[in-house]
This record gives sequence, C-alpha cells and structure tokens, in this order.
Amino acid sequence: MGVSIIVAIDGPAGAGKSTVARLVAQRLGVPYLDTGALYRAIAFFLDSRNIPPVENTVLTDALSTLSIEFSDRGLLLNGEEAGSRIRSPHVDSIVSQYSALPMVRRRLLSIQRDQGKKGLVADGRDMGTVVFPDATVKIFLTASDAVRARRRYLELRARGENVAFDDVLDVIRRRDRIDAERTSAPLKKADDAVEINTDGLTAEEAAREILMHIERRAAESEAHQ
Repeated sequence: MGVSIIVAIDGPAGAGKSTVARLVAQRLGVPYLDTGALYRAIAFFLDSRNIPPVENTVLTDALSTLSIEFSDRGLLLNGEEAGSRIRSPHVDSIVSQYSALPMVRRRLLSIQRDQGKKGLVADGRDMGTVVFPDATVKIFLTASDAVRARRRYLELRARGENVAFDDVLDVIRRRDRIDAERTSAPLKKADDAVEINTDGLTAEEAAREILMHIERRAAESEAHQ
C-alpha cells in the first residue's frame, strides 16, 4: 500500500484502541497518532486554568495560546512534556466534556490531518468519520463496558492510583454517553468500517486481525489496478 497508508481506529474508551494502534503502527512501520492524548492535553490545559467546558471568548483566547507538538520525548504541551499529568483519573472524568466542544475539535483537526500526510495509524472517536474520511482502512474497536472498565482499573492501579472499580465503570459509562450524544463529531462507526469486539481478544490478537484486513484491502487494490 505504500507509505501513505492511513489506518483509522475508532471506538469507545477502554476498547484497547491505543495499545492495538501502536502495535499495528509498529508492524506497518508508520507513525502512531495518539489523538486521545491530544484531547487529554487540551482538557488538562484548560482545567488547570479554571476554564470550564463552555464555548466563549475566554475559551477561544485560551486555545489560541495553546501549543501542542510531537517530539522524540512524546507530546509537548506548550513546550513541556505532558507525561502522566494527562493520564490521571481526574482528566479521565473531564476529557469528554472538553472534547465535545466544536471549538476544541476544530483546533485539533488541522494538527491531526497534518500528521497524516505521510501515512499513519490513528485512534480516537472520529478518525474514520471526520478526521480521515478517506482512510485506507477503517476499524471500529468495541468491548462491553465492564471489560473496558476492568482494563482501565488495572491500568490505573498499576500506576499506583487508588481507585475503585465502580468509580471507573461510572466514568466509562459517562464518557460513552457524552461521546455518543455530542452534536460535534459524535462517536459512531463509519459506514465502511470493520467492527472488532475485543472482549475475548488480547491486544496482539486484535492487532493481527486488523493487519489481516489491511492485507486483504491491499490485495483487493492490486487486483483492481
């Protein structure tokens, strides 16, 4: 397929998108775009300045001062490494509120598309429907809310966070509701996306299944040339 391949992986929180997308990107030898980190960075940035998720001139001015870059050190927020600050349970609980705002989504759209000019694997909520509607392959990863909450719970506990499973499950369900009901780029499966349920799959197994779909698409493209 060449270096311009774009693989768009969408799905709800905890479906395994980031881990699987990284594996697929490694196998293909193309960059991985962590769009969830972008939205987390914006949520962290605005919340730390006591700017609520409401569209107004204050939000517009704040977004105009925001700088997000990718480097060998990871995601840089106004020149500083974002690191684990954007992965806290608090950011988990607020990110969907900020990412639902059209102003925020417009701010990140050009950043994401610029990253895709030479090919990549991107995961998020609207990669296949809005950001990369002409993606080479579109995948919709899903899993039950209990399984997704369990994965997130174990991840947080491994990082030393003192969280309760029921609280994590509540956050997952709240994020699902906000992501599905927002007016700007709601979470939904693209018409031409392949749906993969990861309830019983490891990340490696899900990645292999996606790679098989990519190989199949490549073979179909060659057959039509």
